[in-house]
Amino acid sequence: MAEIVAPAGNAGASGRETVLLHRIAASRDRQAFTVLFDAYAPRVKAFMMRKGANAAQAEDLVQETMIAVWSKAALYEAGRGTVATWIFTIARNLRIDRLRREKTSLFTDLEGYDAESGEEGQDEALGRFQEDGYVARALAQIPEEQRQLLILSYMEDMAQSEIAAKLQIPLGTVKSRMRLAYIRMRKLLETIS
Repeated sequence: MAEIVAPAGNAGASGRETVLLHRIAASRDRQAFTVLFDAYAPRVKAFMMRKGANAAQAEDLVQETMIAVWSKAALYEAGRGTVATWIFTIARNLRIDRLRREKTSLFTDLEGYDAESGEEGQDEALGRFQEDGYVARALAQIPEEQRQLLILSYMEDMAQSEIAAKLQIPLGTVKSRMRLAYIRMRKLLETIS
């Protein structure tokens, strides 16, 4: 079997790429496909990312494109354009199809949909009030240094690294105190409620 050379970026490349596609179409030549894949997969991925796809979506579209090249190689007609044009047209069309599918899946039929009101019912309000009381009682029973960490974390929505900086204590200390505080709070809430 003759050695297959990767397509180069010159006019002769189109002829070599056409030969590769014909070999794929005629005999499912895996070596020819590997050469085309290696030449076009990175270019198709870059194309997809320039068009707004993230890396994972671009990878998926590359796979779909190259599977289509494998399965539709016999449909390529050299008179209608270069191999590169044919491959990028496949990629473009797959991207458009994907966008259409994603766009239609964003909408849901709302007929017969009975949404809950945003208002809390009396039972929910009472339950929330009781839970708040339980939490307040449990917080009052844990050491001040742990209570302070929980308040900063949950009420002021601070990350553990921010808490460490604010209190000027090591991050490891914050983490261990938080863990101890969680354990104590859980035990206290189990006994209170």
